[in-house]
Amino acid sequence: MESGDERPYRSHTKPACVPCRRRKSRCKLEPHAAACLMCRAHDTECIFPDGRSKPTAQKRSAAEEATKLPHPNLRTPTVTAHSVSRPPLVAASPQFSVVTQVQNDQDTPLSLEAEDDNPHILGPAVTGDNHVLADYLSNISGGQGIREIRPVEPGSSSSPVIFTKVQKRPLGLLVNSSPALHKLQTIEKLLEPWGPHLIDIYLKKINPCLPLLEESSFRAQYTNARHRISPALLACLYAHVLTQWQHDPLLSRERCPDVRFVWNLAIEASYSELHASAGISTIKAILLDVGGRPTTSMTGNGVRLGSAVALCHSLGLNRNPLPWDIPQAEKHMRMKIWWSILLHDRWSSLAYGTPPHIRRTQYDVPLPIPEYLSDWERDHEANAVFIELMNLTDVLDHCLEQVYSIRIENQGPSRNLELELNRWVDSLAGDIRKIIIRGSNLNIPGASNLRLAYLATRLLLRRLDLDRERQAPDSNAEQMANRVMEARRTAEDVVVLVQELREAQLGDYWLPVVAFTFSATVTFLIRCALETEQAAGLAQSSSLRMASDLLTALRSHRKNFGWDLGDICLAQHSDVIDKLLRSEPLVENSGGMNIELRQPFVPDEAFLDDLFTSTWDILQIME
Repeated sequence: MESGDERPYRSHTKPACVPCRRRKSRCKLEPHAAACLMCRAHDTECIFPDGRSKPTAQKRSAAEEATKLPHPNLRTPTVTAHSVSRPPLVAASPQFSVVTQVQNDQDTPLSLEAEDDNPHILGPAVTGDNHVLADYLSNISGGQGIREIRPVEPGSSSSPVIFTKVQKRPLGLLVNSSPALHKLQTIEKLLEPWGPHLIDIYLKKINPCLPLLEESSFRAQYTNARHRISPALLACLYAHVLTQWQHDPLLSRERCPDVRFVWNLAIEASYSELHASAGISTIKAILLDVGGRPTTSMTGNGVRLGSAVALCHSLGLNRNPLPWDIPQAEKHMRMKIWWSILLHDRWSSLAYGTPPHIRRTQYDVPLPIPEYLSDWERDHEANAVFIELMNLTDVLDHCLEQVYSIRIENQGPSRNLELELNRWVDSLAGDIRKIIIRGSNLNIPGASNLRLAYLATRLLLRRLDLDRERQAPDSNAEQMANRVMEARRTAEDVVVLVQELREAQLGDYWLPVVAFTFSATVTFLIRCALETEQAAGLAQSSSLRMASDLLTALRSHRKNFGWDLGDICLAQHSDVIDKLLRSEPLVENSGGMNIELRQPFVPDEAFLDDLFTSTWDILQIME
């Protein structure tokens, strides 16, 4: 016999609550419970048709305010962002106008920072179905809970899209269950009283070089409503900026917390949020994590970056928001996150040797220009460097397409990649051109990182040309020798750049994955020595001397300024270079140096193990 307060299943005398009827889920009301089981799981207000549960004063007031707002041009009534019906959110491609949502002061029209729901993008394939459904429901029920979009430029070829709301949390997970918050509280305790100062360093020094946060709104939220900031985002931000501790005049006199311990807490916070309530803040936290230093986990970074890319696609960040009827600040926020995703995805692909997650045919977000970035005058130089870094990243993407193409079917002639890079260089002007052409003006924020990224791209092209020359049937020794010397000259530019870095540049912004350029440079120089210079003795090899000079400079920067970007290269190649420099010339080839490429030098098996040490093994040792 059921209790009098419990609603029997499939009872017509005691029907399901309104939210359960909309969800088409079983409505089970336990004795003495204020809401049914499903409403407690979904955190919705449990209202029965007989009015047993009334809206709270706060929600009733919001609903009343919404009904008072005039909308003469809309066919559907407007509802609040947190109403019980949870209507879909709508956005449009360039030829579509957007029906926006009434919201509170903190929420955006697409509710990217909403606590309970995420806007989930639905592609063009289902948009037509939603149009028909919207027409039908608007006729029979006044359009309750359905949003419609209509084209404003007939004949445009751009595909329409639509947004709907999806639940952030797994079913049954308590709202107040926040492991990420516990991790954040531990981190903040370790950093006391320097938390606000670290935030200030990030916004002034790092954010202009890779814009991810809108400074004024984040500062206001951090000061007045810190509880609204994602714990995972704040935890990863603290960990990310710890690399600046020793370069700050104030903090350098204080003891820095254990960076690895703080990072482990921050990563655990981002993982728990990814499971419990993944949203826009989770993407930002992952980007801060993947872009953090020191780099110790290639696999982990790849997995988290892939998760961030999937979230971006789900939230529609791969679509150009400029024509949408949403606030300008939100348009710029969406684009900044996408630029950061592109940047990390492509440079990680080059560093880790894995294909990128993003294909250029599946997004239409424009590349950055000054109008989309910060209005702070102090950030103009750093923003200019960031714009060119993104343009260089676009050139790199063409290179990666060729590097990772496994199946080539019915394609025309391949792109001239060197021409693409030269066109980008030719488009530069002013100080940015001096950074690339002459390697000067490195005092501009982010300039040293841009210079190294350019050299990494150029070295990649030189190595591709060298491999192509090897496979060409009409290749000759002179052409091959010329390719080798061109590539070696690019490697020498990397060595010179590292040698000329000073404390100001070492403490500047660096994309951590460009550190793999050092390992690639040393490996290439070793190859040059073994294939072209071992006849005169490796101890006399100019390529090995160059590699040794690079390691010496990296070792000096590590010792004097704690610069970590050379750690992987030093761990991989220090012993190898020492062994090669101590080796004796081959007797049978001691007559003279021949520039023609020879068969690779084949040392013993133990030596090969040292030479081609797994990067993953090095990272494990570093942890």
